[in-house]
Amino acid sequence: MAKKKKKSAEKTESKLEDTREELVTEITPEEAGLGEVKNLKLEEVSEEKKEVPTEEKSSKKKVVNGLFLGEMVVTENSDDAREFYNQSRFGSLDESGKVELSLLEAHYLMEKGRLVVKSETGKDLNFESYFKKAQKIEPNFWIRYCVFKDMRNRGYIIKTALKFGADFRVYDRGVKPGEDHAKWIVYPVHESNTLTWHEFSAKNRVAHSTKKRLLLAIVDDEGDCTYYETKWMRP
Repeated sequence: MAKKKKKSAEKTESKLEDTREELVTEITPEEAGLGEVKNLKLEEVSEEKKEVPTEEKSSKKKVVNGLFLGEMVVTENSDDAREFYNQSRFGSLDESGKVELSLLEAHYLMEKGRLVVKSETGKDLNFESYFKKAQKIEPNFWIRYCVFKDMRNRGYIIKTALKFGADFRVYDRGVKPGEDHAKWIVYPVHESNTLTWHEFSAKNRVAHSTKKRLLLAIVDDEGDCTYYETKWMRP
C-alpha cells in the first residue's frame, strides 16, 4: 500500500513539473506584464557573444599615420588609410582622398595598433595623452568610447547620430551605411546617472520618429555595457 502511494506521489510530482515547464516556456514578457521594455545584454542583441574577427586585428596590416586636428583626426593619403573607410566604414573620405576620423574612431584604431596619431606640432601622441586631449574636447568621451568599442568589437558599424538628436546610430551586422538604414539609435549613460521619465520619453520619441529602435547603453565602472531596448506600444 505504501509503495502504491509513493508511486502515485511520484506521478503527481512529475505532472506538476511538466506543467511548470509548460507555463515557463509559454509565458511571454508581455503576458507577464513587462510590456515592450527589454533588458537586453549585447549578446542577446548581437545573437552571439563571441567577438567578431575584424581586419583591424591583422598583424600584416600597415600602420597608418594621422594628424590630430581638434575634433577629428585626419589620416595620410594612402590606400591603407582608405581601407578603414572602404572595408569597415571608419570615418568619411574627403576630397583629397584622406579619411576624416572621429575622436572615438581614431582612439579605437590606435588601440588596435592600426593608427599612429601626431599632434599639430608633429609629436607622437601615446594612448594616454590622446585620451586626455579627447576627454577635454568631449567630457563624456570615456562613457561613449566604452559603447563604441563594445559595438565595434562585436561586428557592428556604429556612427554618430547628431542629426537624429542621439549619440550614435548602429547598423545591423553585414549592413554598411548607404546600403540600408541604421537599426538602432543609442544613448550611452553611466550606471550612476539618473534619467527622468520626461527624458526617457523624449529619447523614445526621437527613435520612433526616425523609425529606429532605441537602445539605452548603461556603462558600469569597469566599462562593461548593458543595453535596454524599448519599443512603442499602443494600448
